[in-house]
Amino acid sequence: MRHRIAVVGSGPGGLSFARVLHRHGHPATVFERDPGPDARPPGGTLDLQEGLGQLALDKAGLLTEFQSLSRPEGQAMRILDTDGTVLRDWRPRPDDRARPEIDRRHLRDLLLDPLDVQWGRSVTQVVPGPTGGAQIHFADGRQESFDLAVGADGAWSRTRPAVSPVTPHYTGVTSFETFLDDVDTRHPDLARLIGDGSVAAYGANRSVVAQRNSGGHVKVYAKFRAPLDWHTNLDLADVEAVRASLLALFDGWAAPVLDLLRHGTAFIHRPLYTLPVSHTWTHVPGVTLLGDAAHLMPPLGAGANLAMLEGAELAESIATGDGDLDDAVRAFEERMWARAGRWAQITTAGLERLVSPDPAEALAQFDAVQPS
Repeated sequence: MRHRIAVVGSGPGGLSFARVLHRHGHPATVFERDPGPDARPPGGTLDLQEGLGQLALDKAGLLTEFQSLSRPEGQAMRILDTDGTVLRDWRPRPDDRARPEIDRRHLRDLLLDPLDVQWGRSVTQVVPGPTGGAQIHFADGRQESFDLAVGADGAWSRTRPAVSPVTPHYTGVTSFETFLDDVDTRHPDLARLIGDGSVAAYGANRSVVAQRNSGGHVKVYAKFRAPLDWHTNLDLADVEAVRASLLALFDGWAAPVLDLLRHGTAFIHRPLYTLPVSHTWTHVPGVTLLGDAAHLMPPLGAGANLAMLEGAELAESIATGDGDLDDAVRAFEERMWARAGRWAQITTAGLERLVSPDPAEALAQFDAVQPS
């Protein structure tokens, strides 16, 4: 029997779910609030791990295409002291495919190709049916019914309230994102500093990380511990005021590190929120969650990978299973909760070490996750 299935959100998890269903001949409708795929910048680069994101792409039949688009050299990582001293300089082997990088827009386009995505359809509420299924309410006043609604709509999910009252909480760490374009031509010294992958400098309760994307584009992230309302007297829309505030916060750091902030063309404020490490819910027939909607955790490389694998596994179990749709979803949730709980503990501990009063903790965290 073909089920009528909706996906709320067109991120990596939702698209992986829809793409694997499509591969098995099962349609799904993806609802996305953005008016089109290029309505806003798609974000930075992702490292897709063997056994997680790469496994999801294999289930979608897209692993070969991914390998042609990915950048194994992007796994390189250089760690600096705040005075610019190079503490670690790790470069992957030519055949290392453990976690190659891919730009989010390349991954999105790879997954999107044959899918039914309804752009500009902003979901306001998902209401479970009295005997199963769900009704999706849209901002334009329309409503549609489905056998299953999959909430892949991120941190501030509009689907989550259908199964859980829990909302994200602030971690105590805030982040500013900026970027450099055409870095090899316009900022060759910074391009050499960043190398093929990333460069990071860690101080007491703060860090600066720069990560190369394709096409000479570099994302820069400044993270620091602060109260949620720390910026009360700062106009976040004033680029130069934000730049001056950040440069003061990192005063005394090596000039090349500060140049990553000096040359940033815009700043996006991103306080870091998470859901509880052990977030679960009582199963609700007709509705489920995956990715950040289900288990928002610190952005340390696990979130998109988990969302993609969850989407692929749920789709595969629905498409190939002989049992009831609701049984497949129940079993999926149990597997997801166990695995996500482990990763949430890892990433929560990792954030504590990477933005720590003792910068040596950040270096130890790096040594623990990088091959010797």
